[in-house]
Amino acid sequence: MNEQSSTQKRNQQTVSGNSSTRFEKEGRTPIVEFRNVVKQFGEFTAVDDVSLKIWPGEFFALLGPSGCGKTTLLRMLAGFETPSSGEILLDGKNILPVPPNKRPVNMMFQSYALFPHLSVRDNIAFGLKRDGMTKENIEARTEEMLKLVRMENFAHRKPHQMSGGQRQRVALARALAKNPKLLLLDEPLGALDAKLREATQFELVNIQEKLGTTFIIVTHDQEEAMTVSTRIGVMNLGIVAQVDTPAGIYENPSSRFVADFIGDVNLLEGRIEGEAKGKHAEGNMLFAANGIETTFSARCPDQLEAGTTCWLAVRPEKIAISKEKDTKAVNQVSGVVDDIAYVGNLSTYHVRLANGRVIKAQEVNRRRVENREITWEDEVWLSFTEGAGLLLAE
Repeated sequence: MNEQSSTQKRNQQTVSGNSSTRFEKEGRTPIVEFRNVVKQFGEFTAVDDVSLKIWPGEFFALLGPSGCGKTTLLRMLAGFETPSSGEILLDGKNILPVPPNKRPVNMMFQSYALFPHLSVRDNIAFGLKRDGMTKENIEARTEEMLKLVRMENFAHRKPHQMSGGQRQRVALARALAKNPKLLLLDEPLGALDAKLREATQFELVNIQEKLGTTFIIVTHDQEEAMTVSTRIGVMNLGIVAQVDTPAGIYENPSSRFVADFIGDVNLLEGRIEGEAKGKHAEGNMLFAANGIETTFSARCPDQLEAGTTCWLAVRPEKIAISKEKDTKAVNQVSGVVDDIAYVGNLSTYHVRLANGRVIKAQEVNRRRVENREITWEDEVWLSFTEGAGLLLAE
């Protein structure tokens, strides 16, 4: 499977909605289920009453800031930590009494934990030998794994003779050699540089789809989670704040925390004015931002009542910026360009409104930077469609 076809397939999955609902309707058994799991370290609650289902064949990401509980959740699944209360089920069976070495689960660490004195081949074969597999089967499985991660030509090298990306592939092959039901990845790409990390993300996706093994990855890198996963569980302060596809998380965040953690976002506080009217306004509400005279029409999934305090979330790339007022735009406000962040392919304009609030608008750089129409101190108009904004109650 090439990188393009893998990405296309994953994109199709991410626009299909929350797969959990679909699988539940089909009556399927989740491969992993956390039931009201709590983990406390003294008086500190690392995981707080988490209930979560993960389905066979998923590439599931646990995403969140440092200290949110995601690694603790993974370690409890692997058997390295014991829940203070709750249940963890694998294929419908409680695995808490099962010791780590007896669980059909392998864990790949950020450090890779390769044996420095063993060759690539022997590192991959190590677990198979411990399990008492025959020599012929060990050789066949090791060759299969070497081909899977494209390390055949490095089979006799030691870990210190390879790059970080190559060691990462060896660690992945070793983790997959025993054909686990689950592969747990704890920040597996954290030690790689940006370009190598991006390339390795697609390799992980291709390998996971080729094998059909369920992967669960822990990461604090939102782009990594969006790239590799079929679904994401966003964690904060020990709870799962939202579970959805990457597209669902990005386009329909359930809270300000999720909206702000995933990607860049403008958040305006204000109140509901009433129901929006118009051709494309079905399900929308009118929103009045504090200190701004203009009202905005935006999606409101919670159907909040008039007078309710809430926040308008709009992604910068969904905001158009122009020197001219758009007479057809429903949502529009004026301001002055305070700053411009140029990052090569994109420019982010920081526009200060009359009330002092700064809004970010993003544009693709289709022309050379010296030829762009908008620059510092320009008076501009910002506009966005009725479907671009989302009203959040919390």
